[in-house]
Amino acid sequence: MNLPQGYAPLTIDKYSEYMRFFRALPVPTADLTFTNLWGWAEYFGLGLSFREDSCWICQTRPEPAFWVPAGDWAAMNWKAHPEIRRGVELLRAPDELGVLLEERLPGRVRAVSDRDQWEYLYDRRELAELPGAKFHKKKTHVNGFRRLYGEDYRILDLEHPERIEDVLKLQEQWCQWRDCENSPSLLAENEAIFRVIGNWAKLPGLRGGALYVDGTVGAFSVGELVGDMLVVHFEKARGELKGAYQAINQAFVNHSAVDAALVNREQDTGELGLRYAKETYNPVGFLKKSRLVIAADAE
Repeated sequence: MNLPQGYAPLTIDKYSEYMRFFRALPVPTADLTFTNLWGWAEYFGLGLSFREDSCWICQTRPEPAFWVPAGDWAAMNWKAHPEIRRGVELLRAPDELGVLLEERLPGRVRAVSDRDQWEYLYDRRELAELPGAKFHKKKTHVNGFRRLYGEDYRILDLEHPERIEDVLKLQEQWCQWRDCENSPSLLAENEAIFRVIGNWAKLPGLRGGALYVDGTVGAFSVGELVGDMLVVHFEKARGELKGAYQAINQAFVNHSAVDAALVNREQDTGELGLRYAKETYNPVGFLKKSRLVIAADAE
């Protein structure tokens, strides 16, 4: 991993130091949660650089790039950071940061909308209750699942380590069914899931639940609460169980997210099938993001 000067590999022991800056973010995104960074650290070759006013993030794979830094953006001295130079792009930037930097660095920053990275936001109560005609098909799938398999929902936590083992077993089987070895993206996601769930004790704030069918896991979901927003990081189900994805989606927000107002189901990364699936759940909004291009050096 060829990190820029001043950066060190992202390791799990950096959690507490990083969270100090994450909690200061005016617009916390799923991308910038430590869970997401840790899960995908190997795939992207991520590094961190801690500064007085922020924590900067870089990737070395598939090509070198900088992500948006964590910290209180309004309080940062942007001109003092060497990343702010001609030709650099800041990836995964909420639109609010683009507006701020256009004010702070006039004429030096250009925002390019990145629709593939927009995060989908949903009303938690709607996902829990599935009300009205717009959720009719989803509710039909959930009711069908319950009629066929019941609803044996179990919380994932350290008090029940066997449930975490059961979830990882399903993930391993799911990857075999989907031939992950021949899909770089699925293989990377599989590694991220094992990195996160396998380090449950070291990642405070994780929430998870699983639907059991005949004594084995039929579906699971894992996320975390960020403010009043539940971020859903991973969700998997056995393909032969009709309505399993709809059932775990509804059960998770019903049982493990009662203190959330919004549910963030992350981005679709430009996958049309995934985009369609996320849109069918009727998002109430998006956390819109752009690439910020530093178009000029300081005078």
